[in-house]
Amino acid sequence: MPRSRRDKRVSLTKTKKKGLQIKQSLIEELRKCVDTYTNIFLFSVENMRNNKLKDLRCAWKHSRFFFGKNKVMMVALGKGSADEYKDGLHKVSKQLQGEVGLLFTNRTKAEVIEWFDKYTQTDFARSGNKATVAVTLDAGPLPQFTHSMEPQLRQLGLPTTLKKGVITLLSDYEVCKEGAPLTPEQARLLKLLGIEMATFKVTMNSMWNSKTGEFEQLVVTNDGKSKEVVEMGD
Repeated sequence: MPRSRRDKRVSLTKTKKKGLQIKQSLIEELRKCVDTYTNIFLFSVENMRNNKLKDLRCAWKHSRFFFGKNKVMMVALGKGSADEYKDGLHKVSKQLQGEVGLLFTNRTKAEVIEWFDKYTQTDFARSGNKATVAVTLDAGPLPQFTHSMEPQLRQLGLPTTLKKGVITLLSDYEVCKEGAPLTPEQARLLKLLGIEMATFKVTMNSMWNSKTGEFEQLVVTNDGKSKEVVEMGD
């Protein structure tokens, strides 16, 4: 009887070695970018979407984005002044917490801030996001949906039935309240209705210049825009 492929053993030693090699390659790539580009911007992301980040990479082909693996990036830059790759980089490293990333670019501070202040992309909200507006459906036909979707809509909470092959809402239905966190069912309904409530936004929080070794903390306004610059101590 042939041996099942599921019985194949994987060497943990080899797996760990491969993982270390990947991390080391990332560290080397990051340090190469430090040597290549003039400025490093640390940015935060609101309503992260992989497809939106991919679009950013295409729009900024002249630069490099690194997102995720904060601990590895901290090692590459240096966690303190004693082990930083270049002067001042440990200040960038200290801010690598949460959904943040690094942009390596030769574009000036003014160019970067102006471009990203204007850049926003809407998307469908996910479960847990807060509704930006209240949505209520009036009783009556829902011709935007095909008849085969009626069971799905009922499962999502809508009081519906089929009348002459048309999905009909039996009573007014409140999909969501403004400011309230969305449930998985509400998020799914909003997507089916084509209502986008999430905004993908990238905000520049700080920058480091390779020529001067200076680190600057960018002041973010209430609308998520990076404006003023103040000095940042150790």
